[in-house]
Formats: sequence, structure tokens, C-alpha cells
Amino acid sequence: MVIAAIVLAAGRGERMGMPKALVHDADGSWLQRTVDAVRAGGCDDVVAVLGAGADEAAALIPEVDVVVAQHWQEGMGASLRTGLDACSTRDVDAALITLVDLPDVDARVVARVLTAAATDPRDVLVRATYDGVPGHPVIIGRTHWAAAADVATGDQGARAVFVSTPHNLVECGHLATGRDVDTPVDTPQEFDRA
Repeated sequence: MVIAAIVLAAGRGERMGMPKALVHDADGSWLQRTVDAVRAGGCDDVVAVLGAGADEAAALIPEVDVVVAQHWQEGMGASLRTGLDACSTRDVDAALITLVDLPDVDARVVARVLTAAATDPRDVLVRATYDGVPGHPVIIGRTHWAAAADVATGDQGARAVFVSTPHNLVECGHLATGRDVDTPVDTPQEFDRA
């Protein structure tokens, strides 16, 4: 079983006041922390999808394969399509997709979600939940990549695939909040540009 991680970090972070790929707080760079979490959780192959501030963000993670979403301004859908396209040339069974703005989602969450993909990774759909609320990371088996790319438009990722297709939910609320941080007010810690 080979599952690649796709870290979506392309957005401008308009409400944050800077690209989220460049945010850091007392615990360090959000981008590096996300990469570390997916690796420590069990994904050896990592693709970071960048857009706004791509050169500066790529310098933070020199050991990671970086792809730039050419149409990142369109929203998460363009980033997801770019990440899936990058993985399509790799010998992987599935993609674990996570977001850069989930600072408390750590390796324990990633490992827990990965265990749900062990039986049939090429055909699996898995979604983390936090106290019953769906969130990230998600795992999309290779057989679902085309459908996910088809519905990924604007700020919508693969949500429609999860709505229309049976999938596994993995409760992670005991490990993290899974809450995305969109504005400086949302985060309890001070942060700055990495």
C-alpha cells in the first residue's frame, strides 16, 4: 500500500492577511509542520501544492516535491486537481489530502486516518471527523481521482464525491479539533510570516 500526501497550500490567505503557506506561529511554520505531520503519520511521498508566495513557501520545504497550481486563484478545486495530476505519474494507490491551515492536525490524526485505508487503498474513500463533523485529512483511492478532479471547481474540493459515494468516517476528535484557521482572530497564538 502506497499513499502519497497532498498538502494544499496555494491560497492567498486574504482573510489571514498573507498566504497561509507562509504563516508561522510559536510552534513554527504551518507548512513545515503539515509536511512533518503527514510524513510522521505514514506518508513517505509528499507533494505540496503552492500558489500565492510559491517561491518563498518552497524555500521552507526544500526536501518536498512542490507543484504550483497555475490557476490557484480559482480556489481549492484548482489546487486539488493539480495535486492529483502530480500524483497520477507516481506509483501510488491513493492520496491523503490535507490543508496547510489545520495547525493542530498532527501525525496521530494522519496515522489514524491511514489505518482505515489498509484494506483496499486503490478504491477507498476515507474522511476524518471531529466530534462527528467531517474534515481533513481525507483519502481518495486512485479509482476515484477522475471523479474528484471533475467536481473540484472553485472553492470546492472533492466534497461531492464524498456526498455521493459510500466512504469511511474516522473519528479524530479525541486527537485534534480539525479546525481550519482562516483569520488571525481564529488562532490563539501569535503568528507572523515565516
